[in-house]
Amino acid sequence: MLIIHVHRTNGWHWRRSFLMLGTLAFILSMGMFQFQSHEAKAAGSGYWHTNGSQILDANNQPVRITGINWFGFETGNYVAHGLWTRNYRDMIDQMSGLGYNTIRLPFSNQLFDAGSAPNSIDYNKNPDLQGLSSIQIMDKIINYAGQKGMKVILDQHRPDSGSQSALWYTSAYPESRWLSDWKMLAQRYANNPTVIGADLHNEPHSPACWGCGDPTVDWQIAATKGGNAILSVNPNWLIFVEGVDCYGPNGATSGDCYWWGGNLEGVASKPVVLNVANRVVYSAHDYPLDVASQPWFSDPTYPNNLPAIWDKHWGYIAKQNIAPVWLGEFGTTLATTSDKQWLTAITNYLGKGASGLNWTYWCWNPDSGDTGGILEDDWTTVNQAKQAYLTPIEFALSGSATGTPTPTPTSGGTGTPTPVTGINLQVNYKVGNPGSTTVNQISPSIELVNTGSNSINLSDVTVRYWYTIDSNQAQTYSCDYAALGCTNIKGTFVAVSGRTNADYYLQIGFGTGAGNLAPGANTGDIQNRINKSDWTSYNETNDYSFNGSQTSYAPSTKITAYYQGQLIWGTEP
Repeated sequence: MLIIHVHRTNGWHWRRSFLMLGTLAFILSMGMFQFQSHEAKAAGSGYWHTNGSQILDANNQPVRITGINWFGFETGNYVAHGLWTRNYRDMIDQMSGLGYNTIRLPFSNQLFDAGSAPNSIDYNKNPDLQGLSSIQIMDKIINYAGQKGMKVILDQHRPDSGSQSALWYTSAYPESRWLSDWKMLAQRYANNPTVIGADLHNEPHSPACWGCGDPTVDWQIAATKGGNAILSVNPNWLIFVEGVDCYGPNGATSGDCYWWGGNLEGVASKPVVLNVANRVVYSAHDYPLDVASQPWFSDPTYPNNLPAIWDKHWGYIAKQNIAPVWLGEFGTTLATTSDKQWLTAITNYLGKGASGLNWTYWCWNPDSGDTGGILEDDWTTVNQAKQAYLTPIEFALSGSATGTPTPTPTSGGTGTPTPVTGINLQVNYKVGNPGSTTVNQISPSIELVNTGSNSINLSDVTVRYWYTIDSNQAQTYSCDYAALGCTNIKGTFVAVSGRTNADYYLQIGFGTGAGNLAPGANTGDIQNRINKSDWTSYNETNDYSFNGSQTSYAPSTKITAYYQGQLIWGTEP
C-alpha cells in the first residue's frame, strides 16, 4: 500500500505532507545496622520546561529532542501507517533501538469524528488493536513508547484527512473545534508524562501571517490563544509553535519567503507569550533541493551559505537565547550530491550533545512521496545511509517516562518458549568466521527446520541473534546467501537493555516470497553478515548467541525464533 502526501508551497511546488533505552541507577550503601538507598536522577524524567534556549526535564537537567516523525493518523487510514505489515511494538522497539528518543505523531481533527474508523491494520500482527478506536490505538502507541523511555509530541497536521491546510482551521473544522480538540487531548494525557507537548498546527502559510493583527489569519495571535487553551487544562505541556512561510513589514505576507512553517523572523519583534512561563518552543521545517527549488540552492557559495540562511529564519532564536528551537521536519531521499551536502550541513548545524538544537526527522515511513523514510519499502530494512547522518547527533535519555526501571520487552514476552498448537521450529546454527573472536563483521549462518505437524508461513517467523555491539555505531545488515533467495530475507537491528551478554539483537525476517515451510522441511542455508559503519571490531567472546566451536549446523537454543511474535524456540538472554 502506498500513500503519498502532496501539497503546494508558495504556489510553486508539491511535497508530503532511541538508541539508549535508559534504566534508572540506584545507588546503594549499607552499614552494619542500617540500609540507605536513593534513586539517581534520570535525564528526561517527568514533564519538560524551557530555560532560555534549553529544554530541561523535571529535575532541571538539560535534555534534547532527537526523534522521528511517524505519520498516518492524519490520513484517511486514521492510524499510524505500516500496521498493515508490522506490529506497532516492533516498530517502536526499532525506533528506540536506532536511538530516537521522541516520536512526533501527526493527526487530523477529523480523526476524532464518530465516522473516522481506523483501517488498513493487520490484526493478526496487531491483535491487541482489534476493536479499538483511532484514539484508543493512539493511547496504545503512546503508552508503549513510554515503556521504551521515549517521549511523544502530538502534531495537529491538518483539520481534515484529505489535504494540508494553510490555516489551523477550515469551514468544516472551525477554530473552536481546533481549540476544543487540543483541550481534549491535553486533558486525556494530563497524567502521562510520555506526551510532552503540542505542535499546534503543521506548516502555516499564506494567507497565514505573523503579527499582522487580523485574528482570522494571524498565526501569532492564534498560537497564543491555542497555547493558553491547552495550558488552562494541562499546564505541564510544552507548546510548539511553527513559523509561517513569508514575513514582511508589519507581518505582511509579501516579504521574505521560506518553507511552509519555517519562517520565524517575526519572533524577534512579536514573540508568543503564554500565561504559563517557560513553555514555548519554536519549530521550523527545512528541506533540500529534491523537495523543491529554492534560490539558495543555486547560490554559487552553496552549501556554505546554508548556516546564514538558517540563522536568519529560525536559528537566531536559540543563538540569542530567546527560546529553544525544534526542527520538527527535515528529510531527503539522499539521491543527489546537492541533497547529501544539505544533510551534511544541517546535521552539523544541529550539533551534538545536550546543547544542540532539537529535531525530529521526516520520517519513519517509506511512503512519504518526496523524501522516503528511514525504513525501506519493506517497512523493516533501515536506510543505513540516512541513519548514519543522524546517529552522531542523537541524545540518549537515561530514564523511562514512568520513573521506574523498564527492561526492554520482546515480542515473546516470557523469555522462554510458549507452545503454539501445531507449530514447532528448530534453529540450526554454524559460525561463519571460525577461528577468530575479534572481527569487523559478525557472520552467523542459520537454517530453520519445521519440526511440527503443520506447514508454516515463513513471513510469520522471525529469528533473533543476540550479541554485544561493543562500540555504538550505525550498523549494516547483508544477506550473503540464502537458499530461499536473499530478496526474501530482511534484517533489523534492535537495542536492548538488562540482558546478559547482549545489548543488541539482529532480527531476521522473511518476505512473502519465502513461501511456506512444510513439516520436516528446512529453509536451507541462510548466510548473514553485519558490520558497523566505521568497520570497528566486535568482540564475540561475550556474545550470547555466538559459539565459535560450532562449525557445522547444529541446534542452538541461544538463537531464538518467534511465530507471529510468540517465542517458540530457544531461550532469551
